[in-house]
Amino acid sequence: MKKLLAVSLSSALLLAGCAPSLNSDEQVVQKKDTKQAETGIMTKNQISADYYKTVLPYKASKSRGLVVSNINSRYDINELESGLMRVSQQNYSPDNYLFQEGQYLTTETLTKWLDRSSDKNKDGLNPKDNGKSGDQRAPIYLAHILEQDYLKETDKNTVGLGGISIALAMNSVDYYQKVKYGATYEQNISDSTLLAQGKEMAATVLSRIRATKGLDSVPVTIAIYKQGKRDGVVPGNFIAMTTANGSDLGKWKTIDEKTYVLPSADAKSDHKTDNTSFEDFKADIEKYYPNYTGVVGRARYEDGEMAELNIDIPLQFYGEAEIIGFTQYVTDLIGKHLSTNAAIQVNITTTDGTAALITRKANDNTPTAHIFD
Repeated sequence: MKKLLAVSLSSALLLAGCAPSLNSDEQVVQKKDTKQAETGIMTKNQISADYYKTVLPYKASKSRGLVVSNINSRYDINELESGLMRVSQQNYSPDNYLFQEGQYLTTETLTKWLDRSSDKNKDGLNPKDNGKSGDQRAPIYLAHILEQDYLKETDKNTVGLGGISIALAMNSVDYYQKVKYGATYEQNISDSTLLAQGKEMAATVLSRIRATKGLDSVPVTIAIYKQGKRDGVVPGNFIAMTTANGSDLGKWKTIDEKTYVLPSADAKSDHKTDNTSFEDFKADIEKYYPNYTGVVGRARYEDGEMAELNIDIPLQFYGEAEIIGFTQYVTDLIGKHLSTNAAIQVNITTTDGTAALITRKANDNTPTAHIFD
């Protein structure tokens, strides 16, 4: 029997779901102000302890699509979303909370917040245009705001909003045009300025959240994200977080994360052993399989240690036997060269799409491979 659950909140937000501890075969109903209820089905399986369960039908964010126009690259979009989930796990454990895309901050609201402050838009979080150029120009500091909601069991067989996470995506480089359709200029923003602006904006965002119906006391986690450059091949990273249980922000905590391309000069300088291991991994592939166009790794580090490594290997051959043999060989090389401390994912692709996927969990010696038909 599927997990059916009717739930709601006293606020304008309607949530459907059940906490992981709820009886999987029990149908429950929670009343709400309008005396209506909404049924939902909790996803049964959890891919791993690092992922949250969700509720079906899946509710898209109230600001859906805005992130694509505001964030510089697909790398940054993915890291912003998945990284905020990692940050959220410090307060909202996947064992006790369900994930819901943001249901409070709408496209209209965020568009106003992300704009410059002006006589017509008092809600703008970015500074007023001072009419100057170059280093004297007042840059756009805040590129995007991402909301994630986390549900938990509030009473027997009922759930409600247990916490909200907010990511403030800050520009490390502000791209602008002096005239419409003219040349694009760059204005660099220092880490110290970026962080200071982010903290100041976080206080304002919290006060606005507290003024929203139903959100006056819910825990709010706010994290500051440093966005990468437009032409970057790796994403930016989260640099600080705090949690507020009341009207004031808590103590800020530094987040030590960074993503590197492997192999690269930066990785060689900061993580020489890992960079050398990856070069050996790449060299062994080149030695026996010349029909490929390159091996690129993106390694994410937490507190100076590799936590995750994603590798892309594009191939020029299409024979199934070759793909099988190549996948088996790469699987062997993972155990030979790459650290067991990091979670690893290898995508082997051809012009037709993904040909094979190899994964290995952190602190595990056994990779798993899947070859697509």
